[in-house]
Amino acid sequence: MLLRVRISLPDRPGSLGQVTRVLGVAGADITQILVLERGEGRAVDDLTVYWPDSAPRETLIQSLESAADVTVEGVWTTREAPGTYPELEILKYITTAGDRALATMIDSMPVLFSADWAAAGTDKVPRGVVHSSWRAPEEVPFPSITPPRPEAHTLPSGLHIIAAPLPPLALTFLLARSEGPPFHRIEVHRLTRILEIFLTLPAVERSVARTFRGSAAG
Repeated sequence: MLLRVRISLPDRPGSLGQVTRVLGVAGADITQILVLERGEGRAVDDLTVYWPDSAPRETLIQSLESAADVTVEGVWTTREAPGTYPELEILKYITTAGDRALATMIDSMPVLFSADWAAAGTDKVPRGVVHSSWRAPEEVPFPSITPPRPEAHTLPSGLHIIAAPLPPLALTFLLARSEGPPFHRIEVHRLTRILEIFLTLPAVERSVARTFRGSAAG
């Protein structure tokens, strides 16, 4: 299985090498490393690893925490193919998706951010769901007030979300995952940039307009 692992470790030479050795001994194959932040002598990294399906995740966590001063912040399933440039691929698909631009973006974001589901709904209450990815719940937990910019929160249920406005479309976008740690500020920034580019595409407003017309006709 492909897993995303978030760790906190000392920001000094040799620390990451110690982590990679420990993972190798445990049987994990590292495919990607992303540095999320560095400061005050610590670093936070996201590792993407192949882990045997039959091996418990607890073994992976124990192996990592056996390394000196390493803390595991979360382990969760990912579908993002490592070693690629997924943002570019997704933006290419969205650009050529025509009237399905909005749906293509929403369906793509869970894969891109190792999340469970995504959805977009009208920004006025009562909200109407315009589109949701296949794992989204029937009742999407949109915030009562759409934030002025993308924000990450953890709901009382433990669900981690990023809520983001789509101002030109009068929509609210929601990205959610139930496993792993809360969304990191770097993930929020990454999503912000993708949405900014998405909203400049000429096909986007046409896509939403057709979706609303279809809903009204139904």
